[in-house]
Amino acid sequence: MTRAVYVAAGEAASNKGTVALGLVELLSRQVEAVGVFRPVVREGREDALINTIRSRFQLALPYEACAGVTYDEVHADVERAAGDVVARYRALARRCDAVVVVGTDYTDVGAPTEFGFNARLAADLGTPVINVVNGRGRTAAEISAAVELSSRELAQHHAHELAVVVTRADAGSLTIAHDTPLFVLPEAPSLRAPTVADLLNACDGRFFLGQRDGLGREASALMVGAMSLPSILERYTEGAAVIIPSDRAAALLPGLIAAHASPSFPALSAVVLTGGTDLPDPVDRLLRGMTIPLPVIATEHDTFDTATRLSAVEGRFTPEAEGKIDTALRLFAEHVDGGLLLERLAIAKTDVVTPLMFEYELLDRARTPRRHIVLPEGEEPRILRAADVLLRRGVAELTLLGDEERIRVQAAQLGLDLDAARVLSPFDAELRERFAREYAEVRAHRGMTVELARDTVTDVSYFGTLMVHTGMADGMVSGAAHTTAHTIRPAFEILRLGLVSSVFFMCLADRVLVYGDCAVNPDPTAEQLAGIAIASARTAALFGVDPRIAMLSYSTGASGAGADVDKVRTATALVRERRPDLQVEGPIQYDAAVDPTVALAKMPGSQVAGRATVFVVPDLNTGNNLYKAVQRSAGAVAVGPVLQGLRKPVNDLSRGATVADIVTTVAVTAAQVADDSVPPGAGDGL
Repeated sequence: MTRAVYVAAGEAASNKGTVALGLVELLSRQVEAVGVFRPVVREGREDALINTIRSRFQLALPYEACAGVTYDEVHADVERAAGDVVARYRALARRCDAVVVVGTDYTDVGAPTEFGFNARLAADLGTPVINVVNGRGRTAAEISAAVELSSRELAQHHAHELAVVVTRADAGSLTIAHDTPLFVLPEAPSLRAPTVADLLNACDGRFFLGQRDGLGREASALMVGAMSLPSILERYTEGAAVIIPSDRAAALLPGLIAAHASPSFPALSAVVLTGGTDLPDPVDRLLRGMTIPLPVIATEHDTFDTATRLSAVEGRFTPEAEGKIDTALRLFAEHVDGGLLLERLAIAKTDVVTPLMFEYELLDRARTPRRHIVLPEGEEPRILRAADVLLRRGVAELTLLGDEERIRVQAAQLGLDLDAARVLSPFDAELRERFAREYAEVRAHRGMTVELARDTVTDVSYFGTLMVHTGMADGMVSGAAHTTAHTIRPAFEILRLGLVSSVFFMCLADRVLVYGDCAVNPDPTAEQLAGIAIASARTAALFGVDPRIAMLSYSTGASGAGADVDKVRTATALVRERRPDLQVEGPIQYDAAVDPTVALAKMPGSQVAGRATVFVVPDLNTGNNLYKAVQRSAGAVAVGPVLQGLRKPVNDLSRGATVADIVTTVAVTAAQVADDSVPPGAGDGL
């Protein structure tokens, strides 16, 4: 049976898109196939919220399946339109395990009747309602009255209220007694700020030159630059979009671009050229030969018309507005009890685990409690973009290493909000001296002195590892711009517990498997292999994977002989001896470990064969080829390598890591220290 929830608001500008995004993320952690449905959409253009949700959550649904009828169809025949909405919703619901229905936007249907229209639709669809009430500018008494009024209207139309979400209000000063759960989302100014793409659309503009990926930035203010360059430079503020006539662009645009790149001036979000006049050829050639670190938009409208259009634009969710989406998801996760909503919706968690479900479980695990992660490569753009996402989502507290002025300027030029991040220089005199003494003490048996250590600890990998060692950070992630050896050598020297190994989480279409060790130990002994298996089982359990260990070999059971098989057989016996509570089988071939039919023929009666979740490879050659073959051939998402056997977590990135890879690795690292009772990856036999 498909479960669904209807998000309805009593007025415009209620931020119900934030609630819809949060609900889709919440449901994506529970079930495999989540859908979004909008009963009424505008004619002639695709709905931005539908496309935002489809893009963000990778919904395998065409746009047409997610849209009901148009406002024109509602006006023409409301009863027929309602019938069409029900039919289209049911067609979508048959394809999904859960559906989030997002009500109308107060654009065409009259405000006094629109909430009632949504209530009737919710009753017709049989979906409970999240009642969204706008608290902006209202007293507690006024908000309470609005809640009660909208709740009564839902009841009058036989719609069931699941919960109330008051948006844009101060949670600290709001206490309302209500029959259903009530949550409060505070105001977030960035959600109301338009993106540069919104401005471009509002003025019928075109991308002229500069940084196209800056279209997703939020424009915090507008300024008409109808004055001299010095006067403009004195008056514009951080994140402003500056509107200038195109016939003055030759005089103003180069100076604005230079100011944007300068640490002495605030960063702009965009420049808008009005009037449609071409730039003089020498200036055009000059600008097109430069790297311009912000978007420049051109419009045919005059300056007054453009300013009027842009000042009326409010922020909205679009697929490109990633910062806005991350902010919304964090607000929902922090202020709404998702577990209570799921309980009231009676949605049981599925046994299937998709890559998206694993990702959201991982982010939740990382947040509770929130950990402090150091990122040594603080001047790498991918790291800065990932830091922006991590901070917006509330995944972890962050320290970036590097020159603070360069990092802050670069972040501003990229349109990133890193105000909540701490920035430290590895040449900080006080910390350098402290870390030199710590490192000299740890490596004294190798002849290290404080004098030698003073130079060593300024290396960002050593500095970051010593932050972890001394408790200034809970974990470290590096490697986007450095080799694996550079990243993990300090951890081996300072944080090693015993044998260090690794696992990859292999996210298949319907489950998550754990492969170890595919990255660290070239040819482990039987003793080491047993330790890797125990550590991998512990890591799997930490991340919600029930460990059933397959000790891989080219032979299953007693069918083969030889040194390689005997090593695996001995390792399996050692695991059983040291951890009799673990389910382990070996030696076993991969097909017998994953395929129930093969398992029945080769190893009948085994608790692991055919249903293994943790795969321990006999050597690095096997492991590295195995995970890459599955990754490329089966389309699996590989998360890792995740290091085991350190007192505190340090994890390595590929130098080709994407922003998403970095976000995931930081979340993994934070989650590794979520259980203080056990060092990450520790285990018997290591």
